[in-house]
Amino acid sequence: MDMQVAMLYGPEDVRFETVAVPEPGPGEVLVQVKVALTDGTDMKTFRRGGHMMLGKLPSPFGHEFAGVVEKVGAGVTKVEKGMRVLAANSAPCTRCFYCLHDRHSLCEDLLFLNGAYAQYILVPARIVDINLYEIPQGVSFTHAALTEPLACVVHGIDVCDIRLSDQVVINGGGAIGLMLCRLAVLRGARVIVCDPHPERLELARRFGAWTTIQVTEGLDQVAAVKAVTDGGRGADIAIEAVGKPSLWEKTVNMTRKGGLAVMFGGCPGGTTMAVDTTYLHYGEVSIKGVFHHTPRYVRDAVDLIAHNKIDADALISETLPLSRLSDALQGMMQRRGFKYALIPGE
Repeated sequence: MDMQVAMLYGPEDVRFETVAVPEPGPGEVLVQVKVALTDGTDMKTFRRGGHMMLGKLPSPFGHEFAGVVEKVGAGVTKVEKGMRVLAANSAPCTRCFYCLHDRHSLCEDLLFLNGAYAQYILVPARIVDINLYEIPQGVSFTHAALTEPLACVVHGIDVCDIRLSDQVVINGGGAIGLMLCRLAVLRGARVIVCDPHPERLELARRFGAWTTIQVTEGLDQVAAVKAVTDGGRGADIAIEAVGKPSLWEKTVNMTRKGGLAVMFGGCPGGTTMAVDTTYLHYGEVSIKGVFHHTPRYVRDAVDLIAHNKIDADALISETLPLSRLSDALQGMMQRRGFKYALIPGE
């Protein structure tokens, strides 16, 4: 039996190819993809023509999906044919230095899974063991596919250690920024969302933002943020959710003395940022990088979705057949939507 799979050949060069449907080996599970979602990482991968998680091109890509178990390999007992499932896109080794120090996102042998833009995807044994879940009753495939990005957001919010009434600024009003906003609000924060696009700011307010700032040409964004914080001191916590070095710098400068700057958005390789060493030192400002998720955060994300803590429908801009993957990614590049739900076989 054959299937269609999207292969990335280079910048904005995606081609659909016919390949044989893989057979699951011991411990593996073959999943029929019902929904695959686009996300910011895939959009950047499409635009730049690669990503550290892909390896050598051409490569299948896409990593947010939900579907139905088609076949199971020898020894698999946790799922069976016909079960609705979702899988995270990675699994740590659980044995390396970082795993033993409970830093699973930094695992020295982190196993990644790509290839969700296809009719079927083979889930490796390690991910089956650690990060494959039955979709809770009442949760749609589309909502379930949001688990992976939400797990990353749970990680980002967890490192913030938000206290009740903390003022938290989020730079970026895309899908990730909106989910960061929602979870910060659930922690009791007063959230400020900054973004150039009015429609994103409107949705941020629906997600519970206390106030919003439209970023326009010539705006002193740091001053604008400080102006709405208590005493003009700056935010208790500032989060960058775009992935631009210049915005990383502004994010640090938006924090009050003793505040925390969280760098969530991944920047292009080789880029750097400048920091005012005087402010960093005498202001006792902390800077944290956040990457990926861990099995615990994936479980938390499943629970949040199952209990409708996130307005998942608001994050899905359009449903398209998988054959229109390039159109969906172009739409994201042009800021014409948040996430697109892609349906294989349509």
